[in-house]
Amino acid sequence: MRFTRTARTAAAVLAVAFAATACGGDEATSASQSAESGNLTVGIKFDQPGLGLRNPDGSFSGFDVEVAKYVAGKLGVTPENITFKESPSAQRETLIENGEVDYIVATYSITDARKEKVDFAGPYFVAGQSLLVSSSNSDITGPDSLNGGKRLCSVSGSTPAQKIADQYPDVQLQPYDTYSACVEALRNGAVDAVTTDDIILAGYAAQYPGELKVVGEPFTEERYGIGLAKGDDETRGKINDAIEAMIADGSWQKAFEDTVGASGYPLPAPPTVDRY
Repeated sequence: MRFTRTARTAAAVLAVAFAATACGGDEATSASQSAESGNLTVGIKFDQPGLGLRNPDGSFSGFDVEVAKYVAGKLGVTPENITFKESPSAQRETLIENGEVDYIVATYSITDARKEKVDFAGPYFVAGQSLLVSSSNSDITGPDSLNGGKRLCSVSGSTPAQKIADQYPDVQLQPYDTYSACVEALRNGAVDAVTTDDIILAGYAAQYPGELKVVGEPFTEERYGIGLAKGDDETRGKINDAIEAMIADGSWQKAFEDTVGASGYPLPAPPTVDRY
């Protein structure tokens, strides 16, 4: 009888501890609550010119950075109170699920598989997958020309890499951790092409003018969303409101022209926010 009472007491303590932990976890993953404290941690890419780039002086620039700052402002957080955290493609869901970031703005395509783990606001931009090659290359014009032993680089855990693996299984896909590593591999001849979204590739082509070029028509549609914790409906609604406001007041177009515009990538029509 004494053992039974002890077991019941232990079970009750564990249940209370579990409940407290669960509540604490919910609080940790609420971006709105972080914003109320006056600070936000936002995931971005650190190596994508024109989109998410950490500059030599430690500052950050790019369209995604401007979107992240605008959204933070609508949540009541000023730019100096944002901590930007590098969010490689393969780590984005984990960073959100572990509460290491409040939200992620990092060329993050909205997919059904990802929506099983995280939620998305947006889209705030629509891009399309394409190819980056050396300016002297005339053999590669699109995904159907990647046969004959062509070596194609993309990033582990990315939508473009998965698309190639699923639809072009004969292509020699060489996954790297970052697109900047892929670009260096292309520049030194280790691979023949790099694939990801056209807007990302345009930034790298602009970074190395006369050396690299984007070829072919986009062969997918990539809807960039702002990733956040699963079930954080309050914040998702606020971020959707912020995206719509950014488009309506002209800030979206200005951010694009000030960042991506220098690459020559044409200004597209703004997207329609999907309030699923």
